[in-house]
Amino acid sequence: MRVAPEIKLSQKEQQTLEQWKRGRTLPVRQRDRAAIVLLAADDWSNKEIAEELSVKQHTVGRWRSRFAESRLEGISKDLPRGGRPRKAREGIESEIIRKTTQEIPKNATHWSTRTLAEHLGVSQSMVHRVWRANGLKPHLIP
Repeated sequence: MRVAPEIKLSQKEQQTLEQWKRGRTLPVRQRDRAAIVLLAADDWSNKEIAEELSVKQHTVGRWRSRFAESRLEGISKDLPRGGRPRKAREGIESEIIRKTTQEIPKNATHWSTRTLAEHLGVSQSMVHRVWRANGLKPHLIP
């Protein structure tokens, strides 16, 4: 059986958590985390805290453990999350830049996002994102 880590607070941590719990300008999740840790410091079980605060027991355990490991820093911010990895842009970005800067389309003075996207078989959004990321503005080049 797992045993929840015991939480002992310093005077400064106690004050900070009390402020966070009462804070009106803080995100609700940070206030909830502060409340979880304060109740844990009062020797409440994870189950009792979960019932009192109307959260899942797993949530209580996560924030109790995170506080035990990293103290206030551990509950003040969420851990970074990974997004979907970029796949398509990496392969075609150099070709979009090359075409934009070195070639002129037939029957036009410069590439538009639509014409270049159609020519390369990618989305207009992809062309626009590459142009924006690289500071390209073909319509302003003489």
